[in-house]
Amino acid sequence: MSAPTLTPADAAPDAESARPQSSSLLRKLAATPEAGVVLACVVAFIVFSIAAPTYHNTDNLQVMGRDLAEFGILAIGESFVILTGGIDLSVGGLAGLAGVLAGWFNATHGMPAPLAIVLTLAICAGVGYWHGTMVNRLNVPPFVITLVTFTICKGLALSITSGTPITGLSNVFGDLSLYYIGSVPIPAVIFLVVAVVAWFALERTYAGRQIYAVGGNPEAARLAGIPVRKRITSTYMVSSTLAGLVGILIIGRLGVADPSVSASGYELTAIAAAVVGGVSLFGGEGRIVGIAAGAILLEFISNGLLAMNVNEYYQTVAQGVVLGVAILADRIRAKYFGASRK
Repeated sequence: MSAPTLTPADAAPDAESARPQSSSLLRKLAATPEAGVVLACVVAFIVFSIAAPTYHNTDNLQVMGRDLAEFGILAIGESFVILTGGIDLSVGGLAGLAGVLAGWFNATHGMPAPLAIVLTLAICAGVGYWHGTMVNRLNVPPFVITLVTFTICKGLALSITSGTPITGLSNVFGDLSLYYIGSVPIPAVIFLVVAVVAWFALERTYAGRQIYAVGGNPEAARLAGIPVRKRITSTYMVSSTLAGLVGILIIGRLGVADPSVSASGYELTAIAAAVVGGVSLFGGEGRIVGIAAGAILLEFISNGLLAMNVNEYYQTVAQGVVLGVAILADRIRAKYFGASRK
């Protein structure tokens, strides 16, 4: 008996059935921006490791860990606000002011470092509460009120210090920023802890799911009984408090409370990391895994260009290009792979 032969007509259904499977896989990848960012991190690390032999040595990885902690924590705080459909432009200026306040309390007024840190974080949380109140009660656009705060923070930082860095800080600040747990810098560990706590808060708690609902459709969330104003205010408080934490880490790393930190552009890097990580600027979508990966990718690129001796001005250009590509990808993903991002 001869074996049956496969005609083109018989093979056609198999080819057609393979197409929906490949299309389904493409849709899943496109609808999961975190996967693409993680893959980009792996590719960037491999490319820069080949191009710059010193890129992946222990010393440079530790430097990247400290850098990542600073704007990575800012990005996580910023993402809370963006998830509600808002924006916080004050985080860079507030981080600079927080460092100045902590140094001022400690070095100028003799306040113990732990108390200075707690008081500084409390003040930052109060700033976040102020933002939430202005947005909720008076309907002030988030862009406007946080830009006002950014400007005030820069001015206060310069006024308190008269433009001169505050010296004589307690060793506690340096211990937080310069010490290690094993070979891992403490700031990197703090970033990991913040990321895990933020992930749990957003994705495993009722309040976290409500934040997504508020960003997706505020009116529907209100009608469903969600305390929209409280949730929005809480996100601004998280963002401002984490900005204060970053300011404290920065002065520990520098050894002085430098007012110029307020004008370093940290807020733009934080927003870029969040958007690159898949957070929709329209609110309601984004995951902490993607945000952390976005921050890591920006740090890989920035440090990689530095290791290759690329002019620092081009590093800023590269960051802008990455942000532009991320926003374009978000719009394409919304248009062709889902209707949730409008």
